Amino acid sequence: VELVQSGGGSLDPGSSVTLSCAVSEGSIASYTVAWFRQAPGKEREFVCSTRWGGGSTRYIDSVKERFTIARDNFKNAVDLEMVALKSEDTAVYYCAATLGPLQDDTAVDPYDYWGQGTQVTVSS
Repeated sequence: VELVQSGGGSLDPGSSVTLSCAVSEGSIASYTVAWFRQAPGKEREFVCSTRWGGGSTRYIDSVKERFTIARDNFKNAVDLEMVALKSEDTAVYYCAATLGPLQDDTAVDPYDYWGQGTQVTVSS
């Protein structure tokens, strides 16, 4: 199974961008999918997730009301729409996926598949 990411780049504060994570095998509905990010010198951090079966979503407080995770069944992908970007959103963003549900979808270890990473730089 491969996760192929697209999107990202260098952006101004307050702007918007959408990242996409396409799954190469199976239906996206079969996976729990999350986005993590890693800023320079920091640990990889959970950002948000969408649970197996098209279930509920979860966000860290710092991105609530600004980021939206959504499944796109046509593309067999999960998108991360980010608006009102801030400099502190600067990081490499990774999507992660695993088949079925997870007890803790905020942890790094349980995920079996990872995207290649996409740089998002927010700077004026």
